[in-house]
Amino acid sequence: MEEFGNVHVVSLGGFVIAMVFGFVANKTHFCAMGAISDLLHMESHGRLGAWFTAIGIAIIGTGILQFTGLVDVSKSRYLTPNFGWLGYVVGGVLFGVGMTLAAGCGQRNLVRFGGGNLKALVVLLVLGITAYMTMRGLLGLVRINTVDAATVDLSNYGLADQGLVTSIQAFAGIDDQRWLRAIVAGLLGLAFIGAALRHAEFRNTFDHILAGVVLGGTVVAAWYVTGHLGNDEFDPVPVEGISFISSTGNAVNYLMTFTGSTINFGIALVFGVIAGSFLYAILSGNFRIETFSNRSEMISYLVGGALMGFGGILSLGCTIGQGITGMSTLAIGSAIALISIIFGSALTMKVEYHLLDERGFFDAVRTGLAELLIPGLRHAS
Repeated sequence: MEEFGNVHVVSLGGFVIAMVFGFVANKTHFCAMGAISDLLHMESHGRLGAWFTAIGIAIIGTGILQFTGLVDVSKSRYLTPNFGWLGYVVGGVLFGVGMTLAAGCGQRNLVRFGGGNLKALVVLLVLGITAYMTMRGLLGLVRINTVDAATVDLSNYGLADQGLVTSIQAFAGIDDQRWLRAIVAGLLGLAFIGAALRHAEFRNTFDHILAGVVLGGTVVAAWYVTGHLGNDEFDPVPVEGISFISSTGNAVNYLMTFTGSTINFGIALVFGVIAGSFLYAILSGNFRIETFSNRSEMISYLVGGALMGFGGILSLGCTIGQGITGMSTLAIGSAIALISIIFGSALTMKVEYHLLDERGFFDAVRTGLAELLIPGLRHAS
């Protein structure tokens, strides 16, 4: 039997954190794609407020961990000097398109599967296989020869990493990065929370507040578990937060090669979210087996899962991995990826809407782009 080591302690911590995440995400119906849809179609800011609050709390909490020296997030993959701008943009847009076609991002499909949705299982299998192929398989050749080839090494320009604080420090000539990071994290975190609190749909809905507070807190807890509890010089583990694309790919591979594999924090997150969501579904009496209703729905989910798996690896994360965890590190690349994901999802929703009017595909794309880039155009037309 394999000896119980530091990686297992960290993985157990990840499983517990993810159970809380899955339980609360199911209870509150937290969904990044749903937040974008609510804003576009109903001008409702409730679920978007939950997402923004989670980002704000993650930024502030991670800033405290960094300031106190408990965790060094500069060791994470988000703050390397390798600025993969093309991956952030192209991968983010593809992920946004995929999550709209699949009716939810990676975390949402994990939560839905825990609640008995077999459509989500199909999405997760396709997403996981595609993600693993992009990391280490056939699609990895495409990634290496296209997106990775455009990566810029910021160290050639005197920057240690792609963090917002590092750029501000270099531009303003500030010596004390520790206090600068704390100030920027505090202001930016409060700005996100303040933006959420501006809207009554968020303030007056307990579930939205609960989702924002708890999910943001789980990201901070993930940093603490991997970066502090897992900080063992004899048995080190990577410093990481919560992310679901590469983790789902690794989880699928882990299940297929169990006897020769070792669990890690990311794999534990995947199983934990499913378990937490399942627990809530059983306790609330909401567990329901759901399957595809028609052929076109299945095709849409299959394509969406593949685009999320491919795009999520190119962009180094998803609505949670880049949208909350990456943002908590104040990485510029994470902000670019998040904007690209939102744009890709919003454009897909616009295109789907205009296709219902029996417009041609390219006409729908052109109209959707115009409406996104020129605010108020739809209301004026």
